[in-house]
Amino acid sequence: MAGSTSLVLQPVTIGDLQLSNRIVMAPMTRSRADDAGVIPEYAADYYGQRAQAGLIVTEATNISAQGRGYPRTPGIWSDEQVTAWRRVTTAVHQRGGKIFLQLWHTGRMSHPDMHGGALPVAPSAIRPLGQIRVGDGMKDFVTPRALETDEIPRIVEDYRRAADKAKRAGFDGVEVHSANNYLLEQFVRDSTNRRGDQYGGTLSNRLRFPLDVVRAVIDVWGAKRVGIRISPVTTTPGETPLDSHTENTFASYIDELSKLGLLYVHGIEGITQQSRDTPASLNIAALRRRFAGAYIANNQYTLELAEKALAAGDADLFSFGRPFIANPDFVERLRVGAPLADAPKQYWYGGDATGYSDWPPMVALRGNQRSEPLVNQQ
Repeated sequence: MAGSTSLVLQPVTIGDLQLSNRIVMAPMTRSRADDAGVIPEYAADYYGQRAQAGLIVTEATNISAQGRGYPRTPGIWSDEQVTAWRRVTTAVHQRGGKIFLQLWHTGRMSHPDMHGGALPVAPSAIRPLGQIRVGDGMKDFVTPRALETDEIPRIVEDYRRAADKAKRAGFDGVEVHSANNYLLEQFVRDSTNRRGDQYGGTLSNRLRFPLDVVRAVIDVWGAKRVGIRISPVTTTPGETPLDSHTENTFASYIDELSKLGLLYVHGIEGITQQSRDTPASLNIAALRRRFAGAYIANNQYTLELAEKALAAGDADLFSFGRPFIANPDFVERLRVGAPLADAPKQYWYGGDATGYSDWPPMVALRGNQRSEPLVNQQ
């Protein structure tokens, strides 16, 4: 089954969301916001052009100034940010699309340059390996400051306020970013959480803060408009293993998330931009079956692979990232079997509208011929 007959490209209802297809535009950091975390006006063009996706999940969006890890990433804590995001949701809805905002706190994956010289915060004072990009290039990670116990509920409230502002901005729901070794996953993993209070030590304690965050977001949206993203086998930022009992850790996490009635779990299978491989000790399919809601599969999927996973009952939706960069009409290209344009890496992060919102759609020729995708010439 392929192209226009594919079940992956047919309408589907997930919870109370009616989606035009099972294709999700994955969250992708594009670094076009200004220093105040406000996205540009042309971001509405970028997201609106891609509204063919059954669901769009925005680029990761900082819940607070403290949550920032990288330059030019967007936020959702100020009224100016809300106004800018409202332009995006309006553009997507005018084209019949659905869009969720991804809520983000980077934790230790940050640098003092992003915080006026203050240290990033984390569950424990453990320095990540490697370097991070800041305003004037790459710099070594620093040892973060361990959060005080009484600070953690305040961050939960930051998530609650961000979720409320996302509702004000007109989103259809939110996705909690609990992947790629950012703050929530830092609490989950025993390699990055060495706390001795109620937020560390035992697995149930390590899950306490992430689950408190999810409950706070549910209080704003209701469980059927909240999803979460996880990455059980990530090695970001190069440390392995990140958890001494990965399958047990994530099985317990997913069990608790399922009890809360979330709309979906969005799973990164393997390591983003590297491989779909998972350790023999980790059964992704078994983890997926523990969750009562929908499952969004991610990482290097093709239409053929998605069709096989759907037929086997291994996933409900499928998220694609990089193909959406240069192909605003990615879903239609899958439907008609058209070739895909490829975006040079120079356009992935930073810059302006060039290589972001100016990729042209495919041009249909007369008859049964298909044109090659147009290449961005700027």
